[in-house]
Amino acid sequence: MPDLTPPSLDHLRCFLAVVEEGSFNRAAKRLGRAISVISYAIAQLESQLDVRLFDREGSRKPQLTEAGKALLSEARAISDDVDGLLAKVRSLRQGLEAELSLAVDVMVPGGCLASLLREFQALFPTVPLRLHVEGLGAVAALVLDGKATLAIAGPDILNMPELHREAVGAVDLVPVAAPSHPLARAGAIPPGEARKHLQLVLTDRSPLTEGRDFAVFSPHTWRLGDLGAKHALLKEGIGWGSMPRHAVQADLDSGALVELRLPEQPSTGYALFALWRKDCPPGPAALWVLDEMRERLGKRVQMTANPLPVRGK
Repeated sequence: MPDLTPPSLDHLRCFLAVVEEGSFNRAAKRLGRAISVISYAIAQLESQLDVRLFDREGSRKPQLTEAGKALLSEARAISDDVDGLLAKVRSLRQGLEAELSLAVDVMVPGGCLASLLREFQALFPTVPLRLHVEGLGAVAALVLDGKATLAIAGPDILNMPELHREAVGAVDLVPVAAPSHPLARAGAIPPGEARKHLQLVLTDRSPLTEGRDFAVFSPHTWRLGDLGAKHALLKEGIGWGSMPRHAVQADLDSGALVELRLPEQPSTGYALFALWRKDCPPGPAALWVLDEMRERLGKRVQMTANPLPVRGK
């Protein structure tokens, strides 16, 4: 068996052009080459690989041989990989990040985040994204540890000398309970009544804000590390607690949850802040995310400035 010679990228692209255009002539026009150059490239490729790629006999249109069909996907993959490499180099030369690691507070609306990331994918196709969704101090911890370039964190994070901190918006938190819960059935809730009932509280998974409470009224609490689990327990009537309005609006509309009229604090604005390390400023892709977050969450603040009427019994 003869030794095989690695083919050149140019020869592979000539091969792909002939396949895609259906003729040597159209492939030559597409690549801006003479037909003889295309023919020579195919002949060289067949010699290097020791296979016949096209059956040129009996038809004016070159037909792929079985070997040509078998090698077509590999040739396309090689060409695509090189195109991706060149696109990455161009992005790096333009100052784009090699990767963006984004940490987001669990309170950030999922729909808002998903639509933003869909646009990010279209605008920055060469920038891989690593997304972390955490709660409370765990968001800032990822930035401090260098595991996230940019974070959208909640209000529990105090000013830290290592971090830049910029307000970007807020979400509306509302106290809720299942319709069967005593607080939901009480109608007008007297001051201090909420303290008598179990409150479900989102807890921190990092030491940054460990022991610090946000909107905790009751001495009787269950601490949960997952917002989804808290949501499920609330719907089961196990305690009461505050949830982001966007996460429970469908339940409020259907009656699966009831918004509570607490005299202490009927609703709470949960402020959101962008965080990044002072020694690692955000690049163009991260700055785009920051601008979009500021725009979208700012609009959400305006939308929730006049919340829906409270449901009560």
